[in-house]
Amino acid sequence: MGDTHFDVVIVGSGFGGSVMAYRLAEAGLRVCVLERGKAYPPGSFPRSPFKLKENFWDPSKGLHGMFNIWGFENMGAVVSSGLGGGSLIYANVLIRKPEEYFIKEDVNKGGWEYWPVTRAELDPHYDQVETMMNAQRYPLDHAPYSSTRKTLATKEAAAQLNLDWHLPKLAVTFANPNATPVPGVPIIGGENNLHGLPRSTCRLCGECDIGCNYGSKNTLDYTYLSAAKRAGADIRTRCEVRTFEPFTNGGARYRISYVDHAEGERRGVPSSKLEPVTITANRLVLAAGTFGSTYLLLKNRASFPGVSDKLGTRFSGNGDLLTLVFEAKNKQGQPRILDGSFGPVITSAIHGKDALEGGKGRGFYVEDAGYPDFVNWIMETSNQPGFIIRGLKLGWRILMGWLGLDKDADLGEEISKFLGPTTLSSTFLPLLTMGRDVPDGRMYLSKKGFLELDWKEYRSKPYVEDARATLKKIAAAIGGTYVPDPVEFLKKLITVHPLGGCPMGRNTSEGVVDSYGEVFNHPGLYVMDGAVMPGPVGPNPSLTIAAVSNRAAEHIIETR
Repeated sequence: MGDTHFDVVIVGSGFGGSVMAYRLAEAGLRVCVLERGKAYPPGSFPRSPFKLKENFWDPSKGLHGMFNIWGFENMGAVVSSGLGGGSLIYANVLIRKPEEYFIKEDVNKGGWEYWPVTRAELDPHYDQVETMMNAQRYPLDHAPYSSTRKTLATKEAAAQLNLDWHLPKLAVTFANPNATPVPGVPIIGGENNLHGLPRSTCRLCGECDIGCNYGSKNTLDYTYLSAAKRAGADIRTRCEVRTFEPFTNGGARYRISYVDHAEGERRGVPSSKLEPVTITANRLVLAAGTFGSTYLLLKNRASFPGVSDKLGTRFSGNGDLLTLVFEAKNKQGQPRILDGSFGPVITSAIHGKDALEGGKGRGFYVEDAGYPDFVNWIMETSNQPGFIIRGLKLGWRILMGWLGLDKDADLGEEISKFLGPTTLSSTFLPLLTMGRDVPDGRMYLSKKGFLELDWKEYRSKPYVEDARATLKKIAAAIGGTYVPDPVEFLKKLITVHPLGGCPMGRNTSEGVVDSYGEVFNHPGLYVMDGAVMPGPVGPNPSLTIAAVSNRAAEHIIETR
């Protein structure tokens, strides 16, 4: 880490930062990426309770793991810390923001969002990102994928309700080029990544959201960051930026200070006691995520007079809702097997059209949600009385054999019965919803310097009620029992797609940054992640964030 000056320093390695790092390094700029979290090569994502308990992010408590959990008054959020940012734990879905969702309201006269970019402007960038991420649709027309029951169930429900259903593009490798999809085969050239380790095609294990140990997900460390490193980018992990300020010396514009968590661990010193490392840059890109970038700009605001008073505003949870479908039954009243742990987390999407698209209300997407197999075991063993009774019966049968009182040595049936009917887990399916909620939340710093969020449901209530009504119909069409999302009974939204805080606009009265992410009144300072979204994306936002970043990178290259 001897280099101390760069053309561009990028804080964070999620979809905004990784795309920017690759495009600028490819163009010959000297780029440094500062990622606060660790690198996660194949096989490094924890599965045991012992290791999982340490996989959360709270450096002040000695935790340097992947899951960063936020608990605000009326909202909770889950984001990621690690090389590759949110791509490490997202569900791989790449859907373009519908053209109609590029809203152009007057935000100074009662409107909530104005998008200074259009779908036509982003389409070529969507194309490039999809190619780079090796996007593939779930191969439902090939065995064993064709027997994915959760996918078939949502497809049938959509047809019954006359809703649009499709297989979205996923950043997952199901097949090598021009080959038939086969689970668990080596990806050709898969070892050509910054980890230097081989990868395999999707094993259909439902573990996407807790980190893919097989490298089947085309996460940013395998795609953009590996390409950025090959192009000469200096990628530094476990480096958390604390302060930055304008700085004029030898052409540099910004001075950035960070702490090296790895150095703290080597020396047995808390990060708070470490001397910060200082580097300089001609351009500084904040890409630390919606919470991270907004927090950093709020914290260092005194050094940047003239930043728009829209800083912290237009927060959106992208309409995230979680619904659970239990005890699905077929038309004959028998258990309907959904087998939610088979396949990647998400395989298909149902689109509830917006009024702008000929529907009603504010649009949304409903996606089937898989989960790891260990969730099935937890669910089945949670029925303690039944589990204990079946265990006693099996134990008695084994004891009779040991005592010679039962000459039948074949225990297959008894062990099978010990596992129980397994219908609790096999007829269960989560549904994920996201869409156009109202971006009326505001982030700010408390008196003690903590990030706070003022968000309330009431303006988004019509959206939530419309989405919930459709979810109830989908659950019924699947044949299951609808279990409401946390907003319904806890009055607390849980989002995995936080957006806003440094919204794009045409000027300071509309936003914090322009359509290329450059902070108004501060040339060379950029924000490039979910924070710049001036409203909800609607579908999963990762692809749109990446496309916006690709467009901004091209603008920087053209105007440098």
